[in-house]
Amino acid sequence: RGTYGWPRVHAELTLGLGLVVNHKRVARLMREAGIQGLYRRRRRGCTVRDPHTEPYTDLVDRDFTVDGPNELWCTDITEHPTEEGKVYCAAVLDAYSRRVGDEFGAHVVVD
Repeated sequence: RGTYGWPRVHAELTLGLGLVVNHKRVARLMREAGIQGLYRRRRRGCTVRDPHTEPYTDLVDRDFTVDGPNELWCTDITEHPTEEGKVYCAAVLDAYSRRVGDEFGAHVVVD
């Protein structure tokens, strides 16, 4: 199908077939033969900010020092596109103990 690039061809030759060949030689031979691997284009999303909405207030005023556990939690949700669909990773950090809790899922669920 012509989708293999030189790193994948080199791995197949060395690991799959047990041949000893330098990766630069594989790259050069493929380049001379006009063989190039296909790569997936990265889809980039962008967030368009609504100019009419007020920004969220900074409840901690950028001061993340705390005296005990469970006083301040920091959180983030990240969306990762995959071939099967999107996967979401939610992480929660306790600012005192620096312990991290995480959850992965195919849907954003608010409990």
